[in-house]
Amino acid sequence: MALRGCVILLFVLLGGSVYADATAKNLAATTLPTTEAQANVTTEAQATVTTDAPTTHQNTTNSTTEAPTTTHHITTTEPPTTTEPPTTPHHNTTNSTTEAPTTAHSNATTAPTPPPTTPPVPKPTVGNYSVRPDVNSSICLLANMGLQFSYTTSGNASRQTFNVDPNVTLASGTCGIGGSDSSLVLKSEKVTVHLVFTNVSAKFRLHALVLLIDIGQGSFFNESNTNLSLWEASVGSSYMCRKEQTYNISDRLTINTFELQVQPFAVQKNTFSTAHECSMDDISLLIPIIVGAVLAGLIFIVVIAYVIGRRRTYVGYQTL
Repeated sequence: MALRGCVILLFVLLGGSVYADATAKNLAATTLPTTEAQANVTTEAQATVTTDAPTTHQNTTNSTTEAPTTTHHITTTEPPTTTEPPTTPHHNTTNSTTEAPTTAHSNATTAPTPPPTTPPVPKPTVGNYSVRPDVNSSICLLANMGLQFSYTTSGNASRQTFNVDPNVTLASGTCGIGGSDSSLVLKSEKVTVHLVFTNVSAKFRLHALVLLIDIGQGSFFNESNTNLSLWEASVGSSYMCRKEQTYNISDRLTINTFELQVQPFAVQKNTFSTAHECSMDDISLLIPIIVGAVLAGLIFIVVIAYVIGRRRTYVGYQTL
C-alpha cells in the first residue's frame, strides 16, 4: 500500500510537473508575442533610432566629406578659373582696348577739324573815276584804281576786308585851283571814301584819307589820317603804280591799291599826262636795263681781248 501510495504520489508529481510545464509553455506562448512585439517595438525604435542616427551620421559625414570634396574641387577648379580669364576675358579686354583707341582715333580725326574760315577776298575791280567842276566843264581830276580796305573796330575784334565796287560807287569831289586842294569822294550805300590831294612846291601828294562805314544797327566805323605823304609826283604829270601796294593808314585801317594811276591837278584833254611810276615799277624796269648793260660790257671785253690777241700774233710773225 505504501508502495502504491508512493507510486501514485510520484505520478501526481509527474503530472503536476507536466502540467506546470504545459502551463509554462502556454504562458510562454502567450507572453512571447508581447515580448516579441516589445522586442520588435524596441528593435524598431532602436532601429529607427539607430538608423536615424547613422542617417544623421551619414549626413554629417556626407557634409563633412562634401566640404572637403567641394574644397578639393574648388582647389582643383580654381586653377582653371584662373586660366579661363586669360583666354576669353582677356580677348574681350583686348577687344575693348582696341575698340577704345578706334573710337578715340575717330574722335581724334574729328577733333582737329578746323573751324570755318572766311574765304580770302578777291582782288577788287579797277574803277575809272573823274571829277569835273560842273557838267559842261573839262575833267580836273582823274583816277584809275582798285581799292581794298581792311579794318577792325577794336583791338580784340577780327579784321574785316572789303572791296570798293565801282559799279555801285558814285564819284564826286573838288578841283584844286590856285593852290587849293583837290579831293575825290567815292560813295556807295554803306561806304564813303574821301581822298584829299595837296599841291606843294609844284608837287602833289595824297595827304589825307577818311573812311566811313555803316556797320548796321545805327553803328558806324570812322577812321582817318590827315598826315599822309603818298602817291607823290610833279604837277602836270600823273602817279602810276601797277603793282599791288599796301599802306597802313592807322592801327585799325589798311588800304591796298591795284593798278593805281592818279592825276589830281592839271589834267589836259581829259587824259593822263606822263606817268611817274612808283619805286616798285622802277625796279622792274631797271632790272632788264642792268642785265643788258652787263651783257654789253661782257661783249665789249671779249672784243677788246680778241683785238689784242690778234695784234700780238701779227707782231710775232714780223720778228721772225
